[in-house]
Amino acid sequence: MQKQRRPSNKSLRSLDYLNVFLADVRDGVGPYLSIYLKASANWNPAQIGMAMSASAIATVIAQTPAGALVDRLRQKRMLIVLAAVFVSIGCIAIGLFPNLPVVIGSQIMIGIAAAIFPPAITAITLGLVGHERLDRRVGRNETFNHAGNLLAATLAGLAGYFIARKAIFFLVAAMAVGSIISVRMIREREIDHELARGDGEEGEEDNEKHQQPSEGILQLLSDRKILFFTVAVVLFHFANAAMLPLVGQELAQGKGTSDTVYMSACIIVAQLVMIPVSNLAGRFAHTARKPIFLLGFAVLPIRGVLYTLSDNPYFLVSVQILDGIAGGIFGVLSVLMVADLTKGTGRFNVTQGMLNTAVGIGAGLSNVLAGFVVKSAGYNVGFLILAAIAVVALAVFWFCVPETKTGVHRKASPQTASGSH
Repeated sequence: MQKQRRPSNKSLRSLDYLNVFLADVRDGVGPYLSIYLKASANWNPAQIGMAMSASAIATVIAQTPAGALVDRLRQKRMLIVLAAVFVSIGCIAIGLFPNLPVVIGSQIMIGIAAAIFPPAITAITLGLVGHERLDRRVGRNETFNHAGNLLAATLAGLAGYFIARKAIFFLVAAMAVGSIISVRMIREREIDHELARGDGEEGEEDNEKHQQPSEGILQLLSDRKILFFTVAVVLFHFANAAMLPLVGQELAQGKGTSDTVYMSACIIVAQLVMIPVSNLAGRFAHTARKPIFLLGFAVLPIRGVLYTLSDNPYFLVSVQILDGIAGGIFGVLSVLMVADLTKGTGRFNVTQGMLNTAVGIGAGLSNVLAGFVVKSAGYNVGFLILAAIAVVALAVFWFCVPETKTGVHRKASPQTASGSH
């Protein structure tokens, strides 16, 4: 039987702090890079799309190996430390030397780090609390993550307006240092590393599975539930990733230094919504996963269409409420559905890596496509194309992905239970 996990309050609080500090660190400078390159370095949308995609491409290459590495190694805290150092170096380099080779190289470093953070944090979480408490703990992780994003966006807006746009890069580097301190405070001895990679039980039979990672990956690729879930996630991020950077480029047109304030407002509004949504998603997901996740998929095409109705900064900021709903749900439910599908296999983190590879593919293609479409046809056409892709993502998830919460909806699909044993 699976042991009841009872981690100390110190480790759980440190995990809270880690999620706060990693809020902006795990995505690098994000949409602020788009504003910085357009307003301060005079890059065109196609060049900006290439810079944004460099990180995503690096993430695609590194994701699955990173997940397998997290499954195999016990030094999960040290992996987070190394990734945070990568982000810090990359952000400082972009702030000091905003030329094409440096920005691309730094984005690659940040992309590699971004491949490590999600599986490592989730593995530590699972190793601390176990499967039974994972839904609420992931909801709590995401709640603190969005609170950290809220804090970081507020500080970034103030720094960009009162100091300089490049100050935002140094802010992210400082948060990386905070994340290093936080992860070192989590007690290593309280992490069950067998459980952290998705073993339902500890035992030597499971350990044999981990000696053959290539066989495990082939098995995962042959699982239709995981395959369709991955397709839906690719399309979701294809539609989602470029939306906020495009909004940032619109806001940077003729608005001086206030562009960073408006971008911060966009992020703040979304994060304010994500905080309660993440918490509620973790609570309600204890009953069922799919209906909650469907809501997250459904609001994305609506958001894309709304962006075409006006370029008023206050309107664009208000549309971010929908981003908050989708983001809050996705951050919680994607982890829980992967945990459901891989429970007892010992391949939780490599599956996360494959899923995040899909996310990287979707995000990278999104920024490249949007950059060239906007350059040739304008922002509204770019938003409408992204909204159409979001509709396809919704359809794939609705019709092809089953409910994964077993024990409550057993009659939904006899195949669903097979992924959890």
